[in-house]
Amino acid sequence: MRFKEALADGKKSETIVLKIIKEKYSSAFIRDGYSKEYDIAIPEIDKTIEVKKDFKSQVTGNIVIETYMNNHPSGISTTEANYWVIHPHPRFIYWIKPETIKNMILIEGFKQVEFIGEGDTKSKRAYLIPKDYVELYAQKKQDISNYL
Repeated sequence: MRFKEALADGKKSETIVLKIIKEKYSSAFIRDGYSKEYDIAIPEIDKTIEVKKDFKSQVTGNIVIETYMNNHPSGISTTEANYWVIHPHPRFIYWIKPETIKNMILIEGFKQVEFIGEGDTKSKRAYLIPKDYVELYAQKKQDISNYL
């Protein structure tokens, strides 16, 4: 999948998450433009959300938690979000705090790998976290069927 296609696909996930958040916090919004710090802001509670879509995990069994892209910090290294919402399956999302992701990586001893992702031209470094661990450590698993 090319970068522009992946970006558009990720925006669909952001829109779904925003619908869920707006049920409780009507002022929530998707941040305009590219932002590696977070995707969605919730002014009422001064919180931010990063949305990560990874449907390829259905094939690989792993969620990609990026740390560097093109030798620059990215992903979990640069996030300022209070929560990450990981969208690995068309019907489910996982709510997880970045600190929880970092603790999971340390506790479970996951190692970074370097690779060039599909549609990328530059290498990235990331942790490949088995989906079962994300589900185990997540604060919440949510069925999003009603929001599709």
